[in-house]
Order: sequence, then C-alpha cells, then structure tokens
Amino acid sequence: MRRWLLAAAVYNLVWGAITILAPIRSLTLLGVSAKTTELWPQLWACIGMIVGVYGVGYAIASRDPLRHWPIVLVGLLGKILGPIGFVDAAHRGQLPWSMGLTIFTNDLLWWAPFGMILWHAFRSAQDSPAPEGLPLAHAMARVQDSNGRTLRELTEERLTLVVLLRHSGCTFCRETLADLGSREDAIAAAGVNIAVVGMSPAVELEALAQKYGLRTAACFADPDRCVYRSLQLGRGTFTQLFGPRVWWRGLAAAKYGIGKLEGDGFQMPGAFIIHRVRVVREYRHATVADKPDYTELACPALN
Repeated sequence: MRRWLLAAAVYNLVWGAITILAPIRSLTLLGVSAKTTELWPQLWACIGMIVGVYGVGYAIASRDPLRHWPIVLVGLLGKILGPIGFVDAAHRGQLPWSMGLTIFTNDLLWWAPFGMILWHAFRSAQDSPAPEGLPLAHAMARVQDSNGRTLRELTEERLTLVVLLRHSGCTFCRETLADLGSREDAIAAAGVNIAVVGMSPAVELEALAQKYGLRTAACFADPDRCVYRSLQLGRGTFTQLFGPRVWWRGLAAAKYGIGKLEGDGFQMPGAFIIHRVRVVREYRHATVADKPDYTELACPALN
C-alpha cells in the first residue's frame, strides 16, 4: 500500500510540474491547439496544480494508509468521476478524444490499488477487536459536557433521549441534529431531556447543535466511545456504511453539509431513552442513513 501511494505521489507531482511549467507543449502532445482559446494554457496549468496537490496528499497517506484512508477515498472518487466528465465533454465535442490518453495513467491505472487499499482499511477496522465495554453506569459517569456535568447525572433527573452520533462531520449526523432541533419543544414538553453524545469535544458539539437549531440539548464528548461500547453500538458493515440506500439518502441529506472526520468513521449511531442507568427504549440503526422518528421514540404517548 505504501509503495503504491508513493508511486501515485511521485506520478502526480511530476505530471503536475510538467503541466504547470509547459502547459502549451503538453497540450500540443495531446492534440490540443493552445490557440483554440487564450484561456487553455492557464486552465491546463491550474489542473496541473490540482493534480500536484493530490500528490502531496498521497505522500502523506503513504505514511499510514489505514489511518489516512479518507485521502485515498477522495483520490479514488476523483479518478472515477474525472473520466466520466471527460467522456461526456468529448461526446459533446467540447474536448478532443485525444486528451483521453491521460485517463489511462491519471485515473484507470489506480482504480485497483486504491480500491484494494480502501477495502483493506475497511476490513482492518472490522477485524480490530473492540475494547470491552464498561458497565453503562460507569461509562455515563466518565463522559462530561462543557460544564463538567456527566451524562449519568443528567439521566438521574428524568427520562433522557440519548442520541449517539456516528461522527460530527457526517451529513446524516447533521441531519439528525436538525431533526432533533425541529422536535425539541415537543420532547421537552413531554418531560424528556435531550443528550447528544459524540466523539468531538463537547464545546464543538454544542456549536454544531446550535447551528442546526438544537438550542437546549446537553452535548457530551466521548472520544474513547465508552458509552457506545456499553450500549453495544459497534462498527458498521460495508452495506450499513456504503450501501445503495446510504448513497441514495445521502443525496437528500447533503444539504446539511459535510465536516471533517473526527473519531471512528466506521462507528454506527443509535438513540436510547435512558433513566437512572436503565434503557427504557432504543433505536438501533440498520444503516447510517436511517432516519428515526425521535418524537415517537421519546414520547410514544404523543403519537
């Protein structure tokens, strides 16, 4: 994996440098007249810059391919979508077919190794033994909000809807925060607290929750996934994380945006009604794209 990523890094840096330093010459070799439009050389050099920057990313990923799998994923997506865009433009007569010569070395050559790296990263995450979970009471006593209050203290007060996010950068998790924000008043009126648990710092979770309209929920940081493990929320399977339903639902949820990956990107989410260390009701996601009715879960008498 390291050798393939280093090879990709060297290739991208060399190709990008040639394109930036000699855009007209490289265009001519591909059968494009630089005089077709005055902007061609500048645009081609800009593409060379982008390709070169990817080379820097691959060099970083080569140091630890399994940890930096998101860089490989972004690279593979570009190598899949790029040829699709080229074929469409060439079919419309907007680009000469001769430019497709770059597709073989820029894109197609790397599909198999990049795909195998991603598959190995996924299997490694699945095969890694999860640390034994603490008793739920102990796990909830370890996680705190920005004021130092523990999750256990909150659930001692009254029924609490505890929503465990996959990771705060996930578009589905941001959709979850927006859904909770729209139902916050109804859930509070039924006498149920709302607690959001994530792997990001509590302050960052609070800011994100408020951004999506969730004003009064308590946010708890659980970077070690103590509560996740105690509630037996594990890592998802390939279908649960990347299946067709996930991609389809992702198109609808994309409007909520995507952030940086913080924590375990393979973690499955879940929602639980907890009171005094006892799980009263629960919702376990079949896929990361599930959209539970939090009002029904928190206060079934209202439905």
